[in-house]
Amino acid sequence: MRSPRSLRGEVNFMERRVRVRFAPSPTGLLHVGNARTALFNFLFARQMKGSFILRLEDTDRLRSSKEFEEAILEDLRWLGLTWDEGPERPGSFGPYRQSERLDVYRRYAADLVEKGSAYRCYCTEEELEEKRKRLLARGIPPQYDGRCRNLKPEEERSLIASGRSPSLRFRVDARSVEFEDGVKGRMSFDGRKIGDFVILRSEGIASYNFAAVIDDRLMEMTHVIRGEDHLANTARQVLLGNVLGFPLPQFAHLSMILGSDRTPLSKRHGDTAVSHFREEGYLAEGLANYLALLGWSSEKGQEIFSLEELIKSFSMDRLARSPAIFDREKLKWVNRAHLKGIRGEKALEIAGPFLRKSGMDLEGISPSWLAAALEAVWGEVDTLSQLGERLKFLLDEGRVVEPEAERLLAQEETRKLIQGLKEELRSVEEINPENYRGILTGLAKRVGVSGRGLFMPLRAVLTGRTHGPELEKVFILLGKEKVLKRADSALQRSA
Repeated sequence: MRSPRSLRGEVNFMERRVRVRFAPSPTGLLHVGNARTALFNFLFARQMKGSFILRLEDTDRLRSSKEFEEAILEDLRWLGLTWDEGPERPGSFGPYRQSERLDVYRRYAADLVEKGSAYRCYCTEEELEEKRKRLLARGIPPQYDGRCRNLKPEEERSLIASGRSPSLRFRVDARSVEFEDGVKGRMSFDGRKIGDFVILRSEGIASYNFAAVIDDRLMEMTHVIRGEDHLANTARQVLLGNVLGFPLPQFAHLSMILGSDRTPLSKRHGDTAVSHFREEGYLAEGLANYLALLGWSSEKGQEIFSLEELIKSFSMDRLARSPAIFDREKLKWVNRAHLKGIRGEKALEIAGPFLRKSGMDLEGISPSWLAAALEAVWGEVDTLSQLGERLKFLLDEGRVVEPEAERLLAQEETRKLIQGLKEELRSVEEINPENYRGILTGLAKRVGVSGRGLFMPLRAVLTGRTHGPELEKVFILLGKEKVLKRADSALQRSA
C-alpha cells in the first residue's frame, strides 16, 4: 500500500480544524457507494477531531424530493453517521440546502461575468443536443464549440429579442489543470479538452460544479473526499476556484466499487440502496464495517470492527487506488460476526420486527421461550430477515418437511425409533436439561441405534429437516406435548 501525500494540506487555510462534507442529491435512495463516501468522511472527521457536515445538493427541481431527503437522513442516522452541521443541526455556515443558496451563486456568477471569466450562452438545449450527437457520431468526445464565446452586443440583443434566455458559461483558457490528490497522487487534465462549461442555467439554477466550489469555500471545507467518478468535476472546480481566488481544499478520490462482473455497482447487480440492506436485516454495524473494507484495509489485517474501532483504526494512507469488488457473501460473513455479539434482550428487541414481518404471531409467546428459540438458531443466520424461516420448525403452522427428511420418515427403522421415543417419554413429566440425556440414552438402548442413526431421524421427525439447531434445544423448546404430537404426525405420514 502506497503512502500518499498527507491529507492535512500545506497552506494556512488547511491548517485550520478539519472540516469535511457529505453532499448527496435527494433524487433517489442512498446508494451503498455514497454511503461509503459518507462513512470515510465521517471517520476522517472524527479521527481528526474535526467536523462532519451534511449538505444537500437539491437544485435538480424535477428529480429532488422531500421523501428522498428524509430517507437519506434516516439511513445516515441508522448507520451511526451523525453530522455536526446540516439539516436538523444548523451551524454557522448555513443554509445547508443548495436550493436555499441560489442568491449566493448568482452573485458570484455576476462577478465572473463582470471579470470576463464567464459569458452568456444563448444556445438552446435542442441545439446543444444536436451538436453532441454529431460529435459522438464522429467519435469525438462532446465539447461546447464556443459559438457564443465572443458574441457582439448587437448579436446578443438579437438573440434576446428572439426570446432566448441565456445560461452562463465559464471561459476555460487554461491549457492544463493539475492538483495533488490524496489517493491518486498528482493529477493532470488537458484544459483544452474540458471546454467552456455552464455555471448557471437559463432559469437561474447553479450547476453542480459551480455551486459545489462556492459552498466548499464558504463552508470552509478543508478536505473534499469523494468517489473517483468526480475527478473530471474536480478539474473544473480547480479552474473555478483559481479564478475566484479561493484556497483549494485537499482532494481525495476514492476508488470505484464494482459488481462481481467488474462493472460499476448498479441495480443490475441487485438492490444497492442502504434501505434494502436495512430491510433485509443487516445490522448497521455490519454494513458500516463492510463498507469500510471496500477500498481500505487496517494495518494489522483486522476485518471486524465496531464504529468506534473504525474511528481509531482508520487511516487515509491505507486507501487503495484499485477498485473494490462488492461481495455479498463477504458482507454476510461480516454481518454474521456482528450478530454473534448480540444476545438476550437486545436480540429480542431487534428480532421482533423481522419475526412479525415474516408472519410469526408473537402474541402469547413467553419472552423467555422466544429468547431461547432465538438463541438456538442465532448462529445459523446471516441477517435478521432469515430468523422467521429458521424458527418455522417450532411452529405447527407453515412447517415444511424437506425431501431428505421425508425419505427418512418413510423408513421402517424410523417408525421403530418413533415408537421407542413415545415409550421413553411416558416416564417423564417434561423434557428439561436435566433429563434430556437420560431420555436419549434410554431410547438408544431400547432401539439399538446411536450416533447419526439416532439423531438424524429424530431431527427429521421433530423439525422436518436433517440439519439445524442442537437436538437438545429442539426437544426442550418443543416440550413433551409437542414432541409427542409430532411423533404421531410422523407415524401418520409414513403409514
